[in-house]
Formats: sequence, C-alpha cells, structure tokens
Amino acid sequence: MPGRVAPGLHLLLYCAIVPAHIMSSTLGTLFRLSTFGESHGPGVGVVIDGCPPHIPLTPADLQRELDRRRPGQSKIVTPRNEADAAEILSGVENGVTTGASIGILVRNTDQRPSAYTEMATAYRPSHADYTYDAKFGIRSVSGGGRASARETIGRVAAGAIARKVLEKGLSGYECVAYVKSIHALEANVDPSTVSAEQVESNIVRVGDPAMVEPMIELITKMRGEGNSVGGVIECVVRGVCPGLGEPVFDKLEADLAKAMMSLPATKGFEVGSGFGGTLMTGREHNDEFYMDGDHVRTRSNRSGGIQGGITNGENIVFRVAFKPTATLLMEQHTVDNEGHETTLAARGRHDPCVLPRAVPMVEAMVHLTLADHLLRQKAARSLG
Repeated sequence: MPGRVAPGLHLLLYCAIVPAHIMSSTLGTLFRLSTFGESHGPGVGVVIDGCPPHIPLTPADLQRELDRRRPGQSKIVTPRNEADAAEILSGVENGVTTGASIGILVRNTDQRPSAYTEMATAYRPSHADYTYDAKFGIRSVSGGGRASARETIGRVAAGAIARKVLEKGLSGYECVAYVKSIHALEANVDPSTVSAEQVESNIVRVGDPAMVEPMIELITKMRGEGNSVGGVIECVVRGVCPGLGEPVFDKLEADLAKAMMSLPATKGFEVGSGFGGTLMTGREHNDEFYMDGDHVRTRSNRSGGIQGGITNGENIVFRVAFKPTATLLMEQHTVDNEGHETTLAARGRHDPCVLPRAVPMVEAMVHLTLADHLLRQKAARSLG
C-alpha cells in the first residue's frame, strides 16, 4: 500500500537519521545536566536545564563541593595540582538562578599529555582504552578523556545546585556519604547518627575515628608499592518525604543505581539490607509499620527508605562498591592497537585509592537524582 513502510525498515530509517556512535553525556528528566570536556583538554564543565528560578547560588556554593573532589587535597590522593575554580557562565543573576540554562566551566591548568605517550598504542589493563577504540574507532589518549574521573567535576558542580533545590523543597534534607571500607578494613558507622562534620574531619572521609590511621597507612603503603585498593562508600539521606520515585522502570532505587554505577570505578550497588537480606527470612526482613503521631513509620529500615520504588519517609541508605584504581605504577602485560602483545608501565599522577575523593561524587549523584524526582513529583501533583 502506498505510504506504508515495509516491516524492518523502521529500524533502518532510524539508524540512517541517528548517528551510529552516540556518547551519552546527559542525565535527568526535568532537572537535566550535560557534562563536557576531557581530562587533559582546555577545560571541563556542565550545562544544567530545568533548575527552578529564585534559587540562591554563588560560585562559593559550587567551590565548596569542588574543593572536596579536587586532586592534590591531601597526601593520599593524586598530586595533580588543579584549583578547579568554577566559572558560572549563564543562568544566574544577582546571586539567584533565573530559570535559564546554567553553564559552568572549570579550566584545566595542569595538563601533562606527555605522560600518556605510550598509551596512544598500548591499552591500559582494566581501563576504557580498548573499549573506546572498539566502539568509536578513536579516543582521547591523555588521561582517558571522557572516561577520566575528571569528568565528574560537572556532576559535582551540578549536584551543588541540585542540593540547593532540595534544601528549598524538602525541610531537613541532608545527604551524608562516607567511606565504609577500604580493602579488608571496615569502619563501624551508624547511618542514623553520622554527621558531615565527622566525615570531613579526616582525609579518608571515614565516619569511624578508629579506622582513620589504619586506612591512611594502607593507602600510603599501596602508593609506595605502585599498587592500589578499592572499597565501599555508604550513604544516608535524611529528610526525604514519602512519595518520591516512579513505579516500574523509574523506581528511585533503579535511578540511584544508574547514577552511582555511571561513576568511574564503580562495581556494585545495594540499598537497605542489600545482598545481606538474602540471608534473612521474610519475618526477619519485613519492616513493620506503626504510627508516630500523624506519621507512618517503620520499626526497622531494611528497605533502605524505599518500597516499590517510592520513598516511605525513612532514611535512604545504600552502598556503592569501588574497584581498586586501574592505573598501577608497575609493568603489566597488555596488547596494543595492532593486536601485538606487549608490556606497559604506567606513568602519570593517580589516586592509590579513589574512595576519599569519590565521597562528594556519590553525594552529588544523590542530589541530582532526588532533585529530578522532586520536580517530577511536584509536576505530577500540580496536574492532579
């Protein structure tokens, strides 16, 4: 029949219109961000769409969080010397957001592309070098380009703005992430009482004072050996009202999992009881409800504050696993881009453990995810 498209041609037509290679750098539905820039390019940054107007915002609000993420902040992180100074290019007038797109730029000032000359042909084990070549046929060699943790600058800056949105929309909103474990060292931290001040009082960002020195000693030892270690970051979110999140495909824990697993070096996510819940019976695991004045509460919180993909008003508690840093300052076996087996001894400046700097990244992704869901909830209620 004239005007009909033959079966199977829909996909062909779509592929003809949409580029075959698309790098996704955008997150969010109503509160949306798009990050840009490479590790050793002129700069990195973010464009934010959907931020409500009249949110107080200054460069200092962004800088506070970027300083927590930046390299060179202590003896146990990469010594790359970057101030990570944020420039607000648009969307803010007289100290408040205007509702227009917010553009933020952070210029790179300590690039050393010469440290990555050998990586132009040899693939670094457990890095994205080979897979980027396999997908795009081209890659930014210096520092890993978009695969570098330097890309997260845009996320942290946008997260600082999302946090302001949440603090205006949710009374008592608070998000505290902290190092739960590094390698075999595990901290004893109570998610219901741990404070940001406790976490920021030490360079590891662990909420257990007894674990500060052992963790510093382990990271220092790994650095001296040219080796690395991973661990787990736990996060608690307080002051979130019941009702945030979408059923089925956009469940809040699903969106949090996507946000966390999009961070560099992540290997696992669990919420509430997580995998430990599999060792309980249903009677042991269920969160029984009770009335606390006018509020519905649960006597336990094995659900981690989310049930059916929607917040129930209890604290949101989850954990994210980070692998050991892939760059090792020792010779490793690999292959080059022509398929020849070879060896590679990495150079450059890298974290022997990513966890201390990953804490503000985890918090930023929480802010971004929850701000988006808060705006979605407000939009849905306004139409009801």
